[in-house]
Amino acid sequence: MSVTVRSSEHWARKGEVDLYMYRKWVDGPRTRPVLFLVHGSSFCARTGYDLAVPGRDDYSMMDHFARAGFDVWTLDHEGYGRSTVTERNSDIACGVEDLRAGMEVVRRETGVDRAMLYGASSGALRAAAYAAAEPARVERLVLDAFVWTGEGSPTLAKRREQLDFWRSNSRRPVDRAFFHSIFNRDKPGTSEPAVAEALADAELALTDSVPTGTYLDMCANLPVVDPTTIHCPVQIVRGEHDGIATEDDLLAFYRRLPTKDKHFVVLSGQAHVGPLGLNRHRFWHVIRAFLELAPGRG
Repeated sequence: MSVTVRSSEHWARKGEVDLYMYRKWVDGPRTRPVLFLVHGSSFCARTGYDLAVPGRDDYSMMDHFARAGFDVWTLDHEGYGRSTVTERNSDIACGVEDLRAGMEVVRRETGVDRAMLYGASSGALRAAAYAAAEPARVERLVLDAFVWTGEGSPTLAKRREQLDFWRSNSRRPVDRAFFHSIFNRDKPGTSEPAVAEALADAELALTDSVPTGTYLDMCANLPVVDPTTIHCPVQIVRGEHDGIATEDDLLAFYRRLPTKDKHFVVLSGQAHVGPLGLNRHRFWHVIRAFLELAPGRG
């Protein structure tokens, strides 16, 4: 029997900035584990995690984890989606403040003080930085499409060609061709063409530009996270073809994590945008297994 996924919209307040939040769940126990999804540099929360693809009904990561028993939340960072657009560039540090504001809404609405965090790409940097800054608020942490120092990254080497622009502008233009490039730059054929079209439709209905801050941080300011300051269980998951970081870079970060409850996963056939790839069900499977893993004893 199918279950009904329920949804609600919320707003967090960060000074003069309104941050849009979205929640999905199914009826069940009053208290369920909270999973907070943190978006990356180039598109907002619902576009990445609750995308409707014509002719498909299984591209929503929010629906998948809501049906698995999680109380799933996400947030548009400052300058993205439905949140307030300001003159700031919405860098990683700004994202940490956004998550602080968003987690207060989660606490108020659910009574839960700790959440499991998943972040993708620069969202993984935001989530990791938040876990370091607010260790009491993070139960488990999944870092997808993560980068630590950026050494050897072909994606960041190409992006640094526009470093002067990232430094002098708080926003960068996006168009349909750009959204298609996200899915084709590493390994064409790892996603359905209809996905890029649906994503472009969703984002371009909201905006024609996004902030530059995370691009600037990833091109000029890495590392922005110290692994020795993260003490919760951590899963690092990456696609076989993801050019945002090398495996050596990620393994160096992984080795420095103080917790022994940590996983390092590489998925064949995946590129940079795991939740929207052809192999997304394998991707969701390994993440869910980590999130549902009982703490070790002894």
